[in-house]
Amino acid sequence: MNDRKQSRRATFEALHTKDADPWSFETSQYERAKRAKVLANLEGRRFAKALEVGCSNGVLTRDLSPYCDRLQAIDVASSALALAEQRLRGIGNVELLRCEIPREWPAGSFDLIVLSEILYFLSADEIAATAGHVWRSLAPAGLCVLVNWTGSNDLAVDGQEAVEIFRHARPWKADLRSCQPEYRIDHLERSERGRLKD
Repeated sequence: MNDRKQSRRATFEALHTKDADPWSFETSQYERAKRAKVLANLEGRRFAKALEVGCSNGVLTRDLSPYCDRLQAIDVASSALALAEQRLRGIGNVELLRCEIPREWPAGSFDLIVLSEILYFLSADEIAATAGHVWRSLAPAGLCVLVNWTGSNDLAVDGQEAVEIFRHARPWKADLRSCQPEYRIDHLERSERGRLKD
């Protein structure tokens, strides 16, 4: 693992050690409204096995769990997972796992894969590699949900660029489901024809 990746993991460890809710998932109206939009866009579907990438302190994980028979939630930071474990106590269908994508990726096939506010923390090459992992592990008729902040940032890529890199890394059938002033929600499915639509 290179210094940049070590620094990224250390950054997220420190964030969750210092603050149990570093992005105000519980208290921000913006975050609550965004979660509600993500869940509404699932359109009442039920998923046998789901994966949430970058679960942080487990707020979205908790809200996703009723839609899933089994939900695996991963994060790079052990401190984040400790917070998620506390929040999810008593919810029996969730498994938490420390992984650093794209170098580490959970085994198995998933009917739903959610990447919420995570892609732009990766490099362009890492985003493309992550798209490859999702493509290979998404079950037939499975759904990949991308949620991305679209404002400016000081990272290698912004949210809009991250979506485009991910979309074009594999021949996805893609659908921009919601475009709000500050974020976008994209649905992607495997498509051998590779047609993209907006």
